[in-house]
Amino acid sequence: MAEKTSAKPRETDDVPVPATLRKQLKNRHIQLIALGGAIGTGLFYGSSESIALAGPSILLAYLVGGLAIFMIVRALSEMSVEDPKAGAFSYYATRYWSKRAGFISGWNYWFNYILVSMVELAVVGSFVNYWFPNIPTWVSAAVFLVVICAGNLLGVSKFGEFEFWFAIIKIVAVIAMILGGLAVLVLNLPTASGVRASFANWFTVGGGFLPNGLMSHAGDGSWTGLLMALVVVMFSFGGTELIGITAGETEDPQRTIPRATNDIIWRILVFYIGALGVIMAVVPWNTIDGKTSPFVQIFDSVGVHAAAGILNFVCLTAVMSVYNSGLYANSRMLYSLAKQGNAPAYLGKLDSRGVPVAGVLTSAVITAIAVVVVFVWPEFAFNYLMSIATIAGIINWTMIMITEMKFRRVAFAGESPADSSLAGLSGQQALDAIHFKLPFAKVTPWVVLAFLALVVVLMCFSPSYRVAVVAGVIWLIVLFVASQIAHGRQ
Repeated sequence: MAEKTSAKPRETDDVPVPATLRKQLKNRHIQLIALGGAIGTGLFYGSSESIALAGPSILLAYLVGGLAIFMIVRALSEMSVEDPKAGAFSYYATRYWSKRAGFISGWNYWFNYILVSMVELAVVGSFVNYWFPNIPTWVSAAVFLVVICAGNLLGVSKFGEFEFWFAIIKIVAVIAMILGGLAVLVLNLPTASGVRASFANWFTVGGGFLPNGLMSHAGDGSWTGLLMALVVVMFSFGGTELIGITAGETEDPQRTIPRATNDIIWRILVFYIGALGVIMAVVPWNTIDGKTSPFVQIFDSVGVHAAAGILNFVCLTAVMSVYNSGLYANSRMLYSLAKQGNAPAYLGKLDSRGVPVAGVLTSAVITAIAVVVVFVWPEFAFNYLMSIATIAGIINWTMIMITEMKFRRVAFAGESPADSSLAGLSGQQALDAIHFKLPFAKVTPWVVLAFLALVVVLMCFSPSYRVAVVAGVIWLIVLFVASQIAHGRQ
């Protein structure tokens, strides 16, 4: 074993990461992982909430939010292309910011995905019960946890294959819905609502394109409107940053990561704006009440009632995809944290297939405990734990943008690590040598940070999200204290 290890090329840097991680994710894997990360139950079911808040103007919210997410992923990819490592933003935060920043970034992301996985596994039983109502939901959760965990232990190439096919199923479902909706529009088929299917419905139904304005008080005292919908929209994009996590195990990150990142914007245009635009042309937006998925309503409206069963299968695979991605990301994050000295050393060990087995099993066990919490104390889990998950995404994106700015300052000062392609360069020459640059890098991070701050302010207007803001402050204090205990003052 020692001879085999020494034969492998070794990378050295400020935060050493052994080269035994397998670079087995191919271009097709990365493309579909990136695409699948932006399509989930948030689109299939959660879009009802955003449509109710903003009406047809939700299309603008997805466009604005999508542009912000695109810039966040571009910032992450700028660093990933120059220095592709497991752990991504946590690794970069340690390397270019501070060990404390890496600790907070990594553990925040890990706990975020634990909570997201918790919810996905807790609800998977409801999808299984659609066909098999007598199977207890906890049995479904346990089975899927074991299956996905076993798949992750087989190696990164198997993870890539699982995600590839999970993503294919989601993509085919969305494209089928778009084509089906366009057929209704072109053929002028009658709909159950009695309203003729037309894109003009965006402007003529239920108060027009901007029925609730930018922000307005609803009858029950809650806030609605385009700006309030931004909160829901932003959290539907969670997971797109997975591209950065995969960089350390990608065959050709300098070519693959830029392609996958640049494709994000058109994916948002097609799969969010295109799909919801077609839905609201066929189904009047004010009849989308959230009792069923808008994707089911569009087919129900023309008498195709098998859509509910099909979408149930698609959502089941989407839930599996989220947990599969979450377990992969969490195991690599723990591996990176261990290599930084921000987690126990046992989490930094790899098996013969290049899998951080301890990271996979530790994350799976903690997720299982979290799922038990959901079943035993559902109100606590959804009100408080999910509040942390909600705000953790904002914390993560904020730290990515700040880290990118520090990455550029290090490069400009000529202090890039010795193994970096920017080593030996300084000033504008170093910045010009960056292969995959963040557009308008002098101002973009500040614009994105201001936008994220706006989203947090908007969350304070919503009772359901307000608790997340409070939980976020407490959570940051907990992380900071934990970093102090782990390392003392830096």
